[in-house]
Amino acid sequence: MEKVLQFLRELSKNNTREWFDANRDRYKESREKVLFVTDVLVNEIRKFDPEVPVLDAKDCMFRIFRDVRFSNDKRPYKTNFGSFISKEGRKSQLPGYYFHVEPGESFVGGGVYMPDAGPLKAIRQYISRFPEEFIEIINQSEFKSVFPEMYDHQLKTAPKGFPKDHEFIHLLRYKSFVFSAPVSDHEITNGNFIEMAVDSFKQLYKVNAYLYDALREFL
Repeated sequence: MEKVLQFLRELSKNNTREWFDANRDRYKESREKVLFVTDVLVNEIRKFDPEVPVLDAKDCMFRIFRDVRFSNDKRPYKTNFGSFISKEGRKSQLPGYYFHVEPGESFVGGGVYMPDAGPLKAIRQYISRFPEEFIEIINQSEFKSVFPEMYDHQLKTAPKGFPKDHEFIHLLRYKSFVFSAPVSDHEITNGNFIEMAVDSFKQLYKVNAYLYDALREFL
């Protein structure tokens, strides 16, 4: 994976179509490596998460090409590789597992990111009904040692349909139910990344199983 990080480092300094075209073979080599890691992780996750089917790694991995149509930032390429492993691949709004490779900014994580209004309401209602179960999962020492806190992406007030004085309003204000853990460049390249990611995802499975129960009507 060292070659992947080096390619991304150079891309971040030379984010142009001309440089990318001149280094397209390096891009393809890096992409194949990340696809291989994705494929291995799919197979490992399927051993403990029955909701994850056989998946093509290409359906999980995000494209490196940026959509610049509505952005002031016209750089044509992302400076990372990432894959989301879930029942419907990278476009899924169901619970899943994500890994992100970027020099100095890599991480593993997952959950449900920015779901549509229907699934979001279902998750909030489920947490409102079964808060103790969710709190117990995220406060377990093994879980917390990997994922100390939830991604801070919240409403400033109570969501529609929930009272402001709800006992668990601090959980219901979240717009995403996502956890992540940083991964150093050394951990990416030392040969143990897959093992480390799998151990982290096994902890995350507890949250994803809970979120799947919340979203049964959308499956």
